[in-house]
Amino acid sequence: MADRKEQYEASELYRIRHSAAHIMAQAVLEKFPEGKVAIGPAIEDGFYYDFELPRALTPEDLESLEKRMRGIIQSKVKFERKVVSADEAKEIFHDQPFKLELIAGLEEGNLDEDGNPVSEKPEISIYSQGGFVDLCRGPHVDISTQINPAAVKLMNVAGAYWRGDEKRPMLQRIYGTAWKTPDELKNYLWRLEEAKKRDHRKIGHDLDLFSVVDEVGAGLILWHPKGGKIRKIVENFWSEEHEANGYEFVYTPHIGKAQLWETSGHLGFYKDNMYSPVDIEGQQYYLKPMNCPFHIHIYQNAIRSYRELPIRYAEEGTVYRYERSGVLHGLMRVRGFTQDDAHHFCRPDQMPAEIDFVLDFSLHILRSFGFSEIQAYLSTKPEKSVGEPERWLAAEAALEESLKRSGVAYEVDRGGGAFYGPKIDLKIKDAIGREWQLSTIQFDFNLPDRFDLTYIGEDGQPHRPYMVHRALLGSLERFFGVLIEHYAGAFPVWLSPMQVALIPIADRHIDFARAAAEQIRKAGLRVMVDDRSERMNAKIRDAQNQKIPYMLVIGDKEVETDQVALRLRSGENPGPMAVAAFLERAKEDIRSKI
Repeated sequence: MADRKEQYEASELYRIRHSAAHIMAQAVLEKFPEGKVAIGPAIEDGFYYDFELPRALTPEDLESLEKRMRGIIQSKVKFERKVVSADEAKEIFHDQPFKLELIAGLEEGNLDEDGNPVSEKPEISIYSQGGFVDLCRGPHVDISTQINPAAVKLMNVAGAYWRGDEKRPMLQRIYGTAWKTPDELKNYLWRLEEAKKRDHRKIGHDLDLFSVVDEVGAGLILWHPKGGKIRKIVENFWSEEHEANGYEFVYTPHIGKAQLWETSGHLGFYKDNMYSPVDIEGQQYYLKPMNCPFHIHIYQNAIRSYRELPIRYAEEGTVYRYERSGVLHGLMRVRGFTQDDAHHFCRPDQMPAEIDFVLDFSLHILRSFGFSEIQAYLSTKPEKSVGEPERWLAAEAALEESLKRSGVAYEVDRGGGAFYGPKIDLKIKDAIGREWQLSTIQFDFNLPDRFDLTYIGEDGQPHRPYMVHRALLGSLERFFGVLIEHYAGAFPVWLSPMQVALIPIADRHIDFARAAAEQIRKAGLRVMVDDRSERMNAKIRDAQNQKIPYMLVIGDKEVETDQVALRLRSGENPGPMAVAAFLERAKEDIRSKI
């Protein structure tokens, strides 16, 4: 089964985008004949090209380049491939220093034409169209008119270091996108605009959910009361579901001695992502980047019998990882985060059923938060790995068979597993079709050996258990960010920090509103009374802006009939009803998690 990347690179859309990139480069060199060209691949949703140019590009430049691209497309230029020698390539690109560097890599056989490492010496080929020539292995369309000129758009310009090295020249990277039809382009641009509206950082500020403060530190999240309320609801649901499914809760420290991280291998493989140690009584301690070694020590606290297995430990443990400032992004990429970890220890004969359990449990939790479109990715043994081959084969078979039984769509990434074990990644699609990776089910053949994990089998001899890592939500911070963007801040009723706003029209209605609020509060809903001296429409608008699911308006008529007038944040107006009837409706919405 081909993975998604392979499928994409074999698609018509990839050829369209790759060809559009070359046409863009042609337009750029026509405008700036002295320009130097770097690389220009097709990427997910579009393409880019890097250039060294005599001046910074402007929005007006992008408009003129886009116009010229349409002209080139309509001129019916053909894309022609030719295999050349290294010497021929050097002659063709004699005045293009970036290309000459890439040709050297091709000649040595360790890099492709984009500068990416390769295992086999590549063939040197060029593509030409309309006077433009570039190193390229393809593929391309046959002729430019196979590209719809109305479905191509240049998006923006960004800076990019050559080869990603800050010591090398800073280039201008032009991003563009291309689709088969104008409607597809229109839909893509809509999704981009919608993504801006859903940006969790903006919504988080507008709804007063969280903040990041320079004085506290970059990548360190402050949860505000409303965001904290949602987090608590998520944690409570998480805890209840785990307890009902046989997990045991553990709690572990935020720091550990250097020896612990040496045994686990983190100091050998992961040190660059760990914070500097602190000295405590002559011993070095590190902030934990992961919870696993602590859970292992809890397992090792007693001699384990085969009768005890499986053992399932769960923890919402805060970990700390040194992320470079340039990659920090709101809740999505942070330096301190709470990981909803679990570790399963089981016998070989239990392992397939345990994978079924953890996969079904993960799918259930994700679906409970409203994610109905879930895609699984199975990553198998890479070239370099640890652990017995038969264990890898058994684990991979268990993962794939479990996926088949679950009915969830999946793809296989052959050789894409970690060196220490195969895994399943679960990715969800949000309301506007973006994919987010959340859950991971990961075998580990490394740590059990490093810590010499055993259980006593029925034969009275020690045996190695299977160990499975499972991060269900990933981290609470990132999961919260995904929830914000998926729902655009309008969380389902059960997750909303404030579920009901009572809106008295005049001061004389306040007492009735407070009495109704108390009744609603006793029924278990989160409720507030807006008794400000504001007009009714202003109060309704403010409640809608705060994404409160239910607004109960109270005026003279409602007081006389002992009712409330229900309005929804969607703008719907179901009208007057008794408080008891409203509570019945709200409780059903909460039970249904809508």
